[in-house]
Amino acid sequence: MMNKKIMTSIKLQKALHHKLQQRIINDNYGMRGKSKWIIEAIEAFLLLPDYPSLVDIADDMDHLNEIVSIRMPESVLEKIEQAIINIRRQYPSMEGVKSNLIRASILQRLIRGNTSVTEVDLTD
Repeated sequence: MMNKKIMTSIKLQKALHHKLQQRIINDNYGMRGKSKWIIEAIEAFLLLPDYPSLVDIADDMDHLNEIVSIRMPESVLEKIEQAIINIRRQYPSMEGVKSNLIRASILQRLIRGNTSVTEVDLTD
C-alpha cells in the first residue's frame, strides 16, 4: 500500500517561519523540501526522552499568525497520535497538542543544528 499523504497545517510566529524558510534553504532541501524537513524534525524530536516537556514549553507561544502547510505520510501522523497520548498523560489540560508538538519539533531542529534522524546523538 502506498503511504498516503495527509495535509496538515500549523501556525507559526513570523520570525520563526522566516528562520524555518532560511534553514530549509541552507540545509539544501530546496523550496519543495519543507514537508520533508519538518517530518524529519518530528521524527528526531519524538526520539528525545524529554519531548513532552519540550512540547509544554512550545505551548506558551503567541503571535502565531503565519500558516504553514505540511504533507505528512500516514505513518508519521500515527507516531504523532501516539505521542499525543503520552503528552496528555503528563499535561492533561494542554490544548492544541498536535500543533504544539510540530512547533516544538521545528524549534528543536533549529536549535540543535543540522541533524537528520540518522545522525541524532542521544548521548548529550
